[in-house]
Amino acid sequence: MLKRIRAGVRKFFFPPPGSPRWIMILPYAVLGIFTLSLLVGGAYAWDYTNSPSFCGTSCHTMPPEYAAYQVSPHARIACVECHIGREFIGNQIFRKAGDVRHIVAMTFQTYEFPIRVKNMRPAREICEKCHSPDKFADDSLRVVSHFSDDENNTPYSIYLVLKTGGGAKREGLGRGIHWHIVSKVYYYPTDSEEQSIPFVRVVNDDGSTVDYVDVESGFDAANIDSSQLKEMDCITCHNRITHRIYTPEESLDRALFLGQISQDIPEIRKKGVEALSGNYTSQSQALAGIAGLVNYYESYYPEFYRTNSGMVDDAIKVLQQIYNDSVFIDQKVSWDSHPTNIGHIDSPGCFRCHDGKHLDAENEAIRLECNVCHSIPVVTGTEDFVTTIEISQGPEPESHLNPNWISLHNQVFNDTCSACHTVSDPGGTTNTSFCSNSACHGNVFTYAGFDAPQLREILQSQLPTPEPTPEQTPLAGSPTFDNYVGALFAAKCTVCHGELATGGLKLLTYADTMNGSANGPILLPGDSADSVLAQVQSTGKHFANLTAEELELIKQWIDDGAPEK
Repeated sequence: MLKRIRAGVRKFFFPPPGSPRWIMILPYAVLGIFTLSLLVGGAYAWDYTNSPSFCGTSCHTMPPEYAAYQVSPHARIACVECHIGREFIGNQIFRKAGDVRHIVAMTFQTYEFPIRVKNMRPAREICEKCHSPDKFADDSLRVVSHFSDDENNTPYSIYLVLKTGGGAKREGLGRGIHWHIVSKVYYYPTDSEEQSIPFVRVVNDDGSTVDYVDVESGFDAANIDSSQLKEMDCITCHNRITHRIYTPEESLDRALFLGQISQDIPEIRKKGVEALSGNYTSQSQALAGIAGLVNYYESYYPEFYRTNSGMVDDAIKVLQQIYNDSVFIDQKVSWDSHPTNIGHIDSPGCFRCHDGKHLDAENEAIRLECNVCHSIPVVTGTEDFVTTIEISQGPEPESHLNPNWISLHNQVFNDTCSACHTVSDPGGTTNTSFCSNSACHGNVFTYAGFDAPQLREILQSQLPTPEPTPEQTPLAGSPTFDNYVGALFAAKCTVCHGELATGGLKLLTYADTMNGSANGPILLPGDSADSVLAQVQSTGKHFANLTAEELELIKQWIDDGAPEK
């Protein structure tokens, strides 16, 4: 039998002399078609095994990552572009061959749960193929929508301006959040998730370095092995950009904002978060527990449920879908299994380094300030028709230039703050002033180092000596510099126009005042209408503004010839 097959094959490929031409050509045509089919089929197979659907659905360990990927900013980017990299196909084949270990691990069930990436390609080989670090990004407005845990699910928004920045230093840029990418920053993590970073090294433009150590960590920088330092790149912060699992609170806020869940359902934000956060032992138990919300509304809101049962049922379906896309109990994946390093509320994120307690040799911190990366957040409710975001462009008092300012500011608060800020209800959450911002004081910043004991001990020596508040005696007679104007300037103006001499202007003495600013005199004795001092204060838009009564006395003083005594 085999002999006859071999003979037939031989005769097909080597026909006897004198055979018709088509018989002579047929073997080559068959070989050509076979080779072409093999190449085309191989190309399709290669393309399919590189597709997100193959990665996400063919491997039973990947559903959590695939679910998050599908709603991520990179939902149209193939998995292999990040995990293998955009490369010559020869390099891709060899890199992909190394992933055979995953097949072995899956076959023998030796993989770990939850799945964690341990050999990601460097960001410069993947992220920067699309996102150029030399590109500068202008500041942009961000609106974060939230809903309260009250019966009405009261909506409110947080507005802020994000200082993305970046850009090439050769163009005079290299600032904002992406300063970290265009500058060289090294760090030493003590855990695989890089959530604990006790040591940071910044390389200055001249090649010198500044080392920062977490004063609470007990880390000895003298024994640091430079080879163990990691250079900061995109993934240092954007570690979950494609596979982020949003918290129950974030998920509810988004569903309510998009109208997937009706805001008219009483307490749905609060009860939805509770249902999603339940301690369930299986997926089926979780779905049943979420469905149990029906019982709550039947018991506590019977009239509402009677007329809006469909609305509640739809909300439950959305909540169940959120749970199915976020929690995979058998794979130990949940809301907090993979920390995200963007932000600083639910995980350390930015506060891994910017926590206020990473100090250099001069006891100066890596700055812990909101407005390093974004403007001071502003909270507005539905009753607020206008939202005012403060973008500071003016000079800062000397105290604000201290890198430890945020850790110190609540201990040096005094009347001088009112020269630039509204200060009613200081430290409160009423949003009635700059100093009662609920986005700042209304949050518990778990990962910031404000109250770290060793930090507090170090900062005691940096607290400025309180200056006595100048007291103005009641004015008797016409105003002069000595009996009224000098004390008024000391109370309202010299925070900026003292030794700091903002704009070249000092108002500490009569001589300073008469010397004017870098732009010339600020007052013309006998002519308040043409005096810059009176003109600026009349707009009401200066950093520190005089009251109407104070301004009138200043004008009177100028019109009287601006006498010193």
